[in-house]
Amino acid sequence: MDTLRGPEKAVVLLSGGLDSATVLHIAREQGFRVHALSFGYGQRHSPELRAAALLAEEAGVDDHLTAFLDPRLFSGSSLTGNGPVPSGRDPDTQSEGIPSTYVPARNTVFLSLAMAYAESIGSHDVFIGVNSLDYSGYPDCRPEYIRAFQAMADLATREALEGKTIRVRAPLLEMSKAEIIALGSKLGVDYSMTLSCYRPDGSGRPCGECDACLLRLRGFRQAGLEDPAVYSGGR
Repeated sequence: MDTLRGPEKAVVLLSGGLDSATVLHIAREQGFRVHALSFGYGQRHSPELRAAALLAEEAGVDDHLTAFLDPRLFSGSSLTGNGPVPSGRDPDTQSEGIPSTYVPARNTVFLSLAMAYAESIGSHDVFIGVNSLDYSGYPDCRPEYIRAFQAMADLATREALEGKTIRVRAPLLEMSKAEIIALGSKLGVDYSMTLSCYRPDGSGRPCGECDACLLRLRGFRQAGLEDPAVYSGGR
């Protein structure tokens, strides 16, 4: 790291959920000056944006940008209001098939905009909290997807052609939810500030029954820790 320029900048995709909050703290622990990037895209779990703002403020990031995209770009997902959100599914079988909560090309869009943001501010590192072990079967959360996007990033920017590749960092990619929670707890993540739910109630409380909630609850149990979230169902 160039001490004359000070710490390097990193763009961290920050949804407001458990995984992205952990990645935010990982980037800080590694000494990066964090520029957090969140997205509003008509998601029915929009209270996560409030969580993202609180997490960014608590972490003392250099900047937090929220980009709002036309929801029509992401129609066809139950997370944008098209159909019911699955509930009560066994976490062990959630990755079998692609659920209705899949948002078309979401991570590709988000990573592309994060790459543009990184190049604009002189950053060579983009952090994303995707996970391929305890997840809901999304195609854009797999190791091969991250490798493919990195290959594209190596070709797509002026910085890359000048030998300054933007690195796509996915530190949680092959970790279980319990391992993520244990690591985040050591790093001081306040998980009470996070929202992982796909269908929170009007007060922003998680439902405790959707795929994201059930994976989170199991992760805390397996980590031997208590989930500090207040669930609408009283969990």
